Parts: sequence; C-alpha cells; structure tokens
Amino acid sequence: MTWLAEMYVTLLPGMLAGILNMAWCTLPVARWLAKPIDAGRTLKDGQRLFGDHKTWKGLIGMTLLGALTTVLWGWLCDLIPAMGRHNLFYEHLANQVWTNIGLGLAIGLAYALCELPNSFWKRRRGIRPGQRTGRLEGLAFAGLDQVDSIIGMVLVVACFHPMTLGYFLAYVAVGGLTHVVVNLLLFAAHLRKAPL
Repeated sequence: MTWLAEMYVTLLPGMLAGILNMAWCTLPVARWLAKPIDAGRTLKDGQRLFGDHKTWKGLIGMTLLGALTTVLWGWLCDLIPAMGRHNLFYEHLANQVWTNIGLGLAIGLAYALCELPNSFWKRRRGIRPGQRTGRLEGLAFAGLDQVDSIIGMVLVVACFHPMTLGYFLAYVAVGGLTHVVVNLLLFAAHLRKAPL
C-alpha cells in the first residue's frame, strides 16, 4: 500500500488548493476576475464554449493556490522526512521553494485546464452548468466531474515520475473517490451547492 501513501503525499497539495479555490471563488474580492474564460462566446450549435462557471478568477486562483499549497507542503515534508520520502516529485527533484512554486503552478494549472473539456462537452450536449441530465449520461458526467482535475494532476506527476497505465489509472480512481468524499464533506459544510 506504499503507492497509496505516495499518491496522497504527492497529490494532496493540489487537492487542498482545489478546496481553497472554491472558497476563493465565493469571496467578494477580485470581482474583475470573475469573468467567464469563454467571454460569452458561442459555437455554431448556439451553446457556450464553457459557460459562466469557468472563470478567470477560478483559473488564476487555482494556479496560484497550487503554488502556495505546494510550497507549504514542501516545508511540511522537510519537517517530517517520512512524508518527503513518499513524495514522488522529491524522488527526482530537490525540495526547494522555487522547485515547489513551479510544481505547484503546473499542478494548479493542469487541475483547472483539465476541467475545461468536460465543460465543453456538456455545453455541446445542451447541459447547463450545475444541471444534471438523464441516468446513464448523468452518471458518466458525474463520474467525469470527479476525475477530470485529478487526471490533470496525475499527468503532471507522470512528467516527473514515469508510471505504468495501471498505476496512472489507480491514481485517478483513488483520487476520484477521494474527490467524492471531499465534495460530500463540503456539501455538508455548505461550501458546495450540490453533493456531487
């Protein structure tokens, strides 16, 4: 089960950044950034590119918070060497502030960007942001909602720590299940409007 510890130690900064970004996006600050990434553009099908929920505030917030949490996590890994030994990044890179800033920016950006294809596909299907649809299609999108950002983060890890397809898929599956649990907790704490 070492791989499970490695997964959490390596990906937790990105997961924490995702939670902090939800709070950041609800704060009444930097409202000038709360503009849709797609600037309201529609395609030939008459549907938006991504929709109102994908904003510059969220993208920039996630990227910067990724850097912040990764730097703080690196400091914690220095304090607790056993954690640092389980961080896959530190098998190949030095645990230094500038390295962690770069890794955090990459993790945060990958997290945010990998959510966009899912939003794009939902708009093509005429599904509004936050809306649920039919049973099978709804389940597919609900599942994709839980893993799209995890896929982004694991892709960043894979750039520095080669992994098999099975290893990659295991990371995505466990990360997705963790995402479900976190979303349920956030819903219970009234930080999310819907449980999933």
